[in-house]
Amino acid sequence: MATLLYLLSLFLFRNAAGVAAATLWLFFLVRLSKVPFRYMVRGLRAIVMILALTAAFHLFLTPGETLVVIGKLTVTKEGAQNAFFLSIRLIYLILGSSVLTLTTTPNQLADGMEKALRPLQKLHVPVHEISMMMSIALRFIPILIEEMDKIRKAQLARGADFESGNLWKRVKAMVPLLIPLFVSAFRRANDLALAMEARCYRGGAGRTKMRPLRYRKADHAAYLVTAAYFAAAILLR
Repeated sequence: MATLLYLLSLFLFRNAAGVAAATLWLFFLVRLSKVPFRYMVRGLRAIVMILALTAAFHLFLTPGETLVVIGKLTVTKEGAQNAFFLSIRLIYLILGSSVLTLTTTPNQLADGMEKALRPLQKLHVPVHEISMMMSIALRFIPILIEEMDKIRKAQLARGADFESGNLWKRVKAMVPLLIPLFVSAFRRANDLALAMEARCYRGGAGRTKMRPLRYRKADHAAYLVTAAYFAAAILLR
């Protein structure tokens, strides 16, 4: 919930005060998480191109008061502001999400989701099954990435070329990667289903937990601090 409120607050601010509040809050969370900041910044590499292109579109295509003219391109004051705020939002979106994923295990995420959605059980929503699927999906992501890397290296050893040619040829070259990956994923899913049935898994009815989640004073304090930040973000809007 705290992560969701922080991500929502990023779309509220439109001035320097809002940016300062979001920066201080993110700095506080990073220090509290004890995750090295360098490790968190690595996640920004994947969005460098998207960030640069989006900022460039806003910088050069937004009409308004002219600041700089570079050939046929015009940089406007409004475009510079939009590019700055958008870049800050994208960067803080990644960093704010990373605080959650780097400090919370998949099992904790699934348990927290199950407890948060527990009131929906009265409406016959399969809350336990949804959280179980979420946990399994999170666990399968690194396994599938590793499997794809193995398949890619095996195809390269057989003379496959994934880099040369136009876009359509590169897409066609991905077929020898995707088909074995899907076959492997379905095989793993089938093995997992058989293992769960062999252990008499029948859903969440009557099941207990070895380490049930319990609210403590620190959790209530975290709710209050997060609510105070979100209220400040609305006021600084």
